[in-house]
Amino acid sequence: MKKPEPNFYQVIVGTEILNARRDDRHFPFLRDELLKRGYWLKGSFIVEDDPDLMKKTFELVRSDPDAVLFSFGGIGATPDDHTRQIAAEVFGDGQLHLHGEAKRLILERFGDEAYPHRINMAMLPKGARLLHNPINKVPGFYLDNRYFFVPGFPQMAHPMIKEALDRFWPKAVKEYRYTICVEASENDLMDIMQALPKDLDFSSLPAIKEGRYYDVISIASKDPQKAKYWIDFFIHEIEKRGFRYHEGERCS
Repeated sequence: MKKPEPNFYQVIVGTEILNARRDDRHFPFLRDELLKRGYWLKGSFIVEDDPDLMKKTFELVRSDPDAVLFSFGGIGATPDDHTRQIAAEVFGDGQLHLHGEAKRLILERFGDEAYPHRINMAMLPKGARLLHNPINKVPGFYLDNRYFFVPGFPQMAHPMIKEALDRFWPKAVKEYRYTICVEASENDLMDIMQALPKDLDFSSLPAIKEGRYYDVISIASKDPQKAKYWIDFFIHEIEKRGFRYHEGERCS
């Protein structure tokens, strides 16, 4: 049986991003890393350091049987770091457990200064596995090979995400994409769009330039013959209607 394609989700935990005290660097990083491998995000959320909101967001992701989650922030030891506990409640048995290897790494890095607070970062959900932290050795972690939790610091988080992607999703099956810009409005093309199969990767991006309507049509599939068949179908239909088109994203 063919393994289903993963649906990638991103949760960025940080009130400081929402109130403009910090700029987000995680969304473009993960988006681009996935695209390099032939994947893309299903959804991305930026949420406050609010346990109830975080729990509801994680539960939304968990409801997708094909979900892969990358969560940024909130795995530290300060009072506003809730991610470890919420991850245990949503993806584990509800409890945090002392992780022996995480404890060893923290003690190796901080010695006696690991107590009484830093050592709490070794309290992880049951079954957690570790992600290497190249900056201070305090690890990120993951559950079930598909729920990944990393710090909010980009210098620490981004190498951990690359580690996870390289291990589990190094490259997707190639997708074959065709894009045209049609000198017409979306409404003019609606009946053609409706004739396309639902499992086709399709998008319509309207634009207005110098008072004229354009529509950028993109058709893609991992089956090259399918992608070519349906872009040829679309071009044939617009030519029947007398609309001009250009290849690519640009509408000139």
